[in-house]
Amino acid sequence: MKTRAITPLALALAAILLLTLGQPASTQGNLDLGLERIKRATVFVYQAATESNSLIVTCVSTGVLISADGLIVTKANGILPSQQCGGDTLIVSLNVDLEEPPIPKYRADIVNADAGLDIALIRIARELDGRLIAQGELPVLPFVAVGDSDGVSIDDNIIVVGYRDIGNAPVAFARGTVTAFLAEPLAGSRTWFKTRAEIPGTMAGGGAYNTAGELIGIPTSAPLAGSAAASNCRYLNDTNNDGLVNSSDRCVPTGDFISTLRPIALAQHLIRGARLGLRVDLGAVAGDSEPLQNPPRVSRMFVSPSIRGAMPSTVVGSLPANTRNLYLFFDYNNFSADTVYELRVTRDGIPDTTFSLPPVRWSGGERGLWYIGAREQAWANGAYEFTLLVNGAAASSQKIIIGGGPLDRTHFSDIVFGTLDHAGNLIGNGSIVPLGNIAYARFLHANLTAGTAWSAIWYYAGAEFARTSDAWTDEAFGSKVISVDPTGDLLPGEYRLELYVEGALSATSDFYVAGEQGSPLPRVFSNLRYASADSSAAARRAAAASSYPTAIPALYALFDWQRIIAGTPWSASWLVDGQEFFRYAQPWQGHESGSDFVLALPNPPDGNYQLQLLVNDLLLLEQSAVVGIGQLPIDRFAEFQGAILTGKVVDAATQQGIPSLSIVLISENFDASEFVWNQEQVVALATTDRNGEFQFARPLAFDTPYSVVIEADGYIPNFADVFDFNANQPTADITIEMVRG
Repeated sequence: MKTRAITPLALALAAILLLTLGQPASTQGNLDLGLERIKRATVFVYQAATESNSLIVTCVSTGVLISADGLIVTKANGILPSQQCGGDTLIVSLNVDLEEPPIPKYRADIVNADAGLDIALIRIARELDGRLIAQGELPVLPFVAVGDSDGVSIDDNIIVVGYRDIGNAPVAFARGTVTAFLAEPLAGSRTWFKTRAEIPGTMAGGGAYNTAGELIGIPTSAPLAGSAAASNCRYLNDTNNDGLVNSSDRCVPTGDFISTLRPIALAQHLIRGARLGLRVDLGAVAGDSEPLQNPPRVSRMFVSPSIRGAMPSTVVGSLPANTRNLYLFFDYNNFSADTVYELRVTRDGIPDTTFSLPPVRWSGGERGLWYIGAREQAWANGAYEFTLLVNGAAASSQKIIIGGGPLDRTHFSDIVFGTLDHAGNLIGNGSIVPLGNIAYARFLHANLTAGTAWSAIWYYAGAEFARTSDAWTDEAFGSKVISVDPTGDLLPGEYRLELYVEGALSATSDFYVAGEQGSPLPRVFSNLRYASADSSAAARRAAAASSYPTAIPALYALFDWQRIIAGTPWSASWLVDGQEFFRYAQPWQGHESGSDFVLALPNPPDGNYQLQLLVNDLLLLEQSAVVGIGQLPIDRFAEFQGAILTGKVVDAATQQGIPSLSIVLISENFDASEFVWNQEQVVALATTDRNGEFQFARPLAFDTPYSVVIEADGYIPNFADVFDFNANQPTADITIEMVRG
């Protein structure tokens, strides 16, 4: 490997400092430079349907390029075909002039999506006229770096970039701060970021960035279907063929202002799978849920100060001053991925936008127990009212007082379920019980006095099947184990226990009965194995193995299952080299027992693959298989001919690396003075790490001249000699010195 020091001369490898966003006015020039890169990577996406040989716009979204080869992250609502967004063609508009609206350039295909997360990955694949773009023919596109949303804190400054109109105005941005984290069972305490940035509905699917210019969130919202009065709506096409475009036509929903962001961490498995070109096919045995016949319904709303797993620890009617944890629970039924829900919070009659949740898409399945809450965040004293709206209509509400001293109340809490060992101890995981004839529950109790009336009510599939009521005879504080012994054995499915004190609900929790007796976990899944074959049918007949050669046509994972009823929450997670690239989480829809459930992974690259099977978020079974050398290629582009360029950018005086520089390799057809961030000028991009080091992922063509110019705030512009590579020099390392001035 050769090392070169760059000297001042001419041509076109530009490195531009990733500039801090949201800084004081004295650094506004730096901000503008960083925003230009982000704006050019921000696209506008039209979903369209073909009607009478014409494309009719059905939905719109902002999107963000996250790789130079056309991979875009955006919102799923507006991309995935649905009743509201019925198109099947995606048109991508790019920024040619930042002072002008984006221009339609390409068509894109859906690569990965999660309707519950409301995040989709699409990739530019065709010219605007529908011609397929061959590999390597797409110009290098500007893109942004994906950041670490787990490092975001409340009060962090952010900037949101997107389009304020339906593609008729230039890209815009809005500044704000992160005001709260909202929790839901989907992803725990960081399911949503709340912000006070004013984000129009058309910016949904765009990017929220930290002060390093890294993508940390996706603005998302859910316009209500078929209701122009309930959400912003635009009339763009003469859909009824009366020669006019007016309110009689079908409108394109744009949504109201947005205050929620999906943390980008929740999309990492989608991004990883898309970048690696990995797509899993589920076997038909998974089944399809039938369309819901009844409207959504909400009931049994209450508040808990903490959670155990996804269940409430206890039920409260008030909370003391300095409360920092609050979870609003409710039962739901007949919900679907098309359901839109919203939480409105008031304190002393005044809207509390911090803990409110604007209209968003449902992600929790058809029925169950759900919560919306916040952890380790200050709740001011006052009288709170929580109102849940479903599809635009109020469905249920709950009031609670926060304030006063600690509550010394009589209560039950922390219910867990299991079976008993030979010594009479409760064993198990707390939320899944194997089939048998008795289920046991253990709970904590506090401040119970002798003679206090209490009750335990057991439910199966929503219907009560056992009840006990008695006067309290145990100690005031401690734990207690109770059991239920239904007529006949326990059936597989969902169960619930409610505990009452003096007629008031004090604690509740759900559990599932599934699988056969196992040690220590229920045996729901078994015989997890891998096979390589040309089809699912052949995979079922193939011999199982744990190691396969490079370039197999497909890797199949197969497993058997027993005593798991439809509606039981389960998930499959597939990892490569320890990193998740696929997740399927839906209520079980297959037969109660069976064999050879198949998941197919076509054309897997070398790697160590691991499939994990879970029920109710509890890992029950996992198995690994090795393909090829057992790890992903370090550089997926290494198979293409060319030279790999690495280097380091340092301060000339201190010889310390300069971090966070975006290195942009410009085409030999352009001069450095002509560089304006147009996609035609860019060959490849790289970013320096915290040590100032960089590497271009795309190999540089042999016998092609390249040069360098560096422009970084606080440094004298530095130009580079023309240099090229030949086939005898497959790698090169350069050092770029920057002089302050």
